[in-house]
Amino acid sequence: MTTLNSSDASEDTYLARIESLVEQIIRHAGFDLKFTVRKCAGTEDDSGTQQIVIDFEGTDSDLLLEKNGALLDAIEYVVLKAARIDDEHYAAISFDCRDWRRVRMEELRLTAQMAARQAIETGSPFYLTPMSPRERRIIHLALKDEATVRTMSEGSGPTRKVVIYPATNPS
Repeated sequence: MTTLNSSDASEDTYLARIESLVEQIIRHAGFDLKFTVRKCAGTEDDSGTQQIVIDFEGTDSDLLLEKNGALLDAIEYVVLKAARIDDEHYAAISFDCRDWRRVRMEELRLTAQMAARQAIETGSPFYLTPMSPRERRIIHLALKDEATVRTMSEGSGPTRKVVIYPATNPS
């Protein structure tokens, strides 16, 4: 299987791959889940680009959302890697359950604003807890137009986190 890119695969092709993989995971794991594929305008960065959401429901929904959606994140990661989705499409596809992802994005945006205020008031960097790459991206995008702060990701692997610096801090 080759990596998808805009020149050799249509959206329908990679969506078919994703749907097939999700069906296999649900069946082999014995989950009581169903899923739908929704297309909607807008992304995490509000660019207006079409977002594709694979939305789960069913009696095993709680399993997907335990521990801050760890299983939901794991399924998303495995499916997108196995389907060989290229970076261009990767950010436009997300997995959700009970609107958890949207609520989490709003929570992260508010956290970013509060942390930025704290960094400005104290004049010191504000260290957020470790996050997934997608969540770190939301923090960076939430503050990208704030001239009073700058953001950087520090650390590696599961300990990688966003640090918010006052713009005047030379660090």
